[in-house]
Amino acid sequence: MKPRLQTSQGQHLVLTPQLRQALHLLQLSAVELETEIAAAVESNPLLDWDEAPTLAPSSAGERSDGSAAADDTPDAPDRTHGDAGAAPVWDGDDGWQTSGGQRGEADSDSDGDPADRIVQSEDLRDHLSWQWHLSPVSPRDRNIGIALIDAIDDDGYLRETLAGIAEALLPETRATEAEIAAVLCRIQRFDPPGVGARDLGECLRLQLEALPADTPARAIALQAATTHIERLPRLGPQGLADALGHTLEQAQTALQLLRSLDPRPGARIGGVPHDNYVTPDCVISRHNGVWRVTLAGRQHPRLTIHRGYERMIEHACSSDAGYLRGRLQEARWLLRNLEARGETLLKVVRCLVRQQSGFLEFGERALRPLTLREVADEIGMHESTVSRAVARKYVHTPRGTLPLKTFFASGIGTEGGGEASSTAIQQMIRGLIDAEDPRKPLSDARLADLLKAAGVPVARRTVAKYREAMQIASSHDRVRIA
Repeated sequence: MKPRLQTSQGQHLVLTPQLRQALHLLQLSAVELETEIAAAVESNPLLDWDEAPTLAPSSAGERSDGSAAADDTPDAPDRTHGDAGAAPVWDGDDGWQTSGGQRGEADSDSDGDPADRIVQSEDLRDHLSWQWHLSPVSPRDRNIGIALIDAIDDDGYLRETLAGIAEALLPETRATEAEIAAVLCRIQRFDPPGVGARDLGECLRLQLEALPADTPARAIALQAATTHIERLPRLGPQGLADALGHTLEQAQTALQLLRSLDPRPGARIGGVPHDNYVTPDCVISRHNGVWRVTLAGRQHPRLTIHRGYERMIEHACSSDAGYLRGRLQEARWLLRNLEARGETLLKVVRCLVRQQSGFLEFGERALRPLTLREVADEIGMHESTVSRAVARKYVHTPRGTLPLKTFFASGIGTEGGGEASSTAIQQMIRGLIDAEDPRKPLSDARLADLLKAAGVPVARRTVAKYREAMQIASSHDRVRIA
């Protein structure tokens, strides 16, 4: 064999700084995004707030293609505008329109009571459970997954041993450690990346494995996280290069990649900021029977690039000009990624409105089964991108301010060949219990029979699980309360 040079062409994704920033911005809540933007303005002289007043778009200021008219503000000639999270208005041009009938509370176009925007905090287990219940798994694996999620701590680590999980599942479920490990592998692919790890090395490896294979220094970083994680603080770049047989530059790049990872991935999924008062990312309203989606936040100042600093680049010395050019590029990236974030949110929410218009019209009983994969396939995005777009995002609707996760639900087959969502079934159970004779409450078995008669075959045990999830007492306790 002789050494030779060979060229080839191919397409591959590189996790550039721009793409990394875009993914980071997408997973932020509205409140976190405001904090991120404020920090960027504070650190980058090429970014500034546009203090000129911005009027909410009216029907006269909207184009026929659904986008908002440009804001020609004469008061800030030295700035170029970039909307900090705001985006064009969409007029329901796809034509999804609710059928006639009882409109009820869903017809209101008012902003509603601010108290509607106070919500309960979602912790890491809620976030993981939501993803797990949307996963197509067997009832046996579902029980194993629930036990694993319950054992994951607030930092995102699984501190319990697999043997301990197996013991906790008894006597209802007998599972080997290999079976539990297989389920754990599925949970470890959930958002946030790195969750379900059993130590720091595994946490970093999971995050590295989630990156594209051609990310610079990814393979070296994986080696370091696998074999030298405990020694990294002592080794340093040169020691790591010697230990792994790579150049100093490669080792430095790998260490930089490792430092960009999150050693406590679960900590970012916690309570809602500001005493549980949330800022909605989108607004869903209905005009003339057509559902319309807009991005919230137009009342806030918009982000701009300061033209004065931009013009200084031409006259500055080489070192200052280089610094300003770098900051200008960062500012442009941020504006583009903010626009991309808004476009992604609009695509996801518009899809949710198309799929769940019945829920907006009639309430939870009309919520149909919907998974992340279905939405991802419809809008042409990866499932993980949809998960990031939905996580910790809220939408203001005529029914109040709701988490985007409300629009998703797992399904149960019906006798008619369709599916009923778990949320709709819970509402059916609540309705049956509300109408029961207080002196003779319905047992879980009787509730299961009534649901089966209505075309929804649900096991007694499932009824009991849903009843407990709604914090409704058993029939024995309800008769004593009555």
